[in-house]
Amino acid sequence: MNAPDDRVSAILAHPAFREAVATLEREHDRTVQDIVTLTEIPSPPFGEAARAAQYLEMLRAHGLEDVERDEVGNVMGLRRGTGNGPLVVVAAHLDTVFPAGTDVRVRREGTRLLAPGVGDDTRGLAVILAFIRALDAAGIRTRSDLLFVGDVGEEGIGDLRGVRHLFAEGRYRDRIRAFFTVDSPEMDRVVTGGVGSKRYRVTFRGPGGHSYGAFGLVNPAYALGRAAATLGALAVPAEPRTTFCVSRLGGGTSVNAIPNEIWMEVDLRSQSAAALADVEQRFRTILEGAVAAENAAHDTREGEVTAVLTAIGDRPAGATPPESDIVRLATAAIAAHGFRVTHEYSSTDANIPMSLGVPAIKIGSGGSGGRAHSLEEWIDVEPRESVRGMSAGLAAILAVAGMAEG
Repeated sequence: MNAPDDRVSAILAHPAFREAVATLEREHDRTVQDIVTLTEIPSPPFGEAARAAQYLEMLRAHGLEDVERDEVGNVMGLRRGTGNGPLVVVAAHLDTVFPAGTDVRVRREGTRLLAPGVGDDTRGLAVILAFIRALDAAGIRTRSDLLFVGDVGEEGIGDLRGVRHLFAEGRYRDRIRAFFTVDSPEMDRVVTGGVGSKRYRVTFRGPGGHSYGAFGLVNPAYALGRAAATLGALAVPAEPRTTFCVSRLGGGTSVNAIPNEIWMEVDLRSQSAAALADVEQRFRTILEGAVAAENAAHDTREGEVTAVLTAIGDRPAGATPPESDIVRLATAAIAAHGFRVTHEYSSTDANIPMSLGVPAIKIGSGGSGGRAHSLEEWIDVEPRESVRGMSAGLAAILAVAGMAEG
């Protein structure tokens, strides 16, 4: 067996780890109740404060040290190790994609829980609490300090602001040497690559006018249409995977008026920072060409069409090498629980540390689920599969953080 398998096998065979798993089993109902409690606290984009306050108290009740809420709203607490290893972060995000006013009451259908945000990522938050209880009950000490974090701003326009702050300005920023985000139920899909994205709102403006009386004047809608159509025909590499999308449009004042302002939002993505930079530059060139073409094609006596590009999202691309300890150890730990592990690219909180060269991955929270980001989101909390997944995740964290002897 190779070194990762040896280290994982030693953890799985250790009596203290077996006691930790037994605690996960005994306390499974409590974990389910934590999921329900947190899910039913609305946590819309930029509105995570109520859930953060509850989670802060939960972390404090679990005996962590230095429990705090930072400047952007992340909540965290430290579980000290023996001091013989670097700081390891275990995080889950507090926010959901659902706006204020969404009904987040949990429905139960057998072992299924159904509610917006129940799996993405409320289950992750509850599983972190279960990890802490299991470690404490088994008396496990790690060589590394473990920093448990409920972070804000992972979804959409949140733009990873919570983890971005953790690494740019947080008090632990210079100590973090490994990062786990626990996000989504699936254990067999380990994210080792971060899909980068650039998101823009493009606002096209012109003089406007009556649709009949001012016919022939430049029209910003035509410039927008030309830009969108040209982008839609753009050739991008299949490897590294690179994509684009015109996702939202709006503007204008009336069906019988040439709009004086119209806008579109665009999402550009790639597994490669270089490919993302290339498609971004080509997109900018497309915008310039669309504006110039409209101003050349129609009357500019009342003014020209212009386009203003406003950044609304910037997620860096990155990857954790497959030969790194965190990938090899986590893969071995999860595979040892019977999962067929694949390594994938996605856009998660792990993008930030990946882009900085800090070893980082996303692991699942256990069990199964579906319909994420929809009002019909669900997870299955059947105890055996839930505990199998949680055991795999805890083993992965311990393999990286190291179990102290004694």
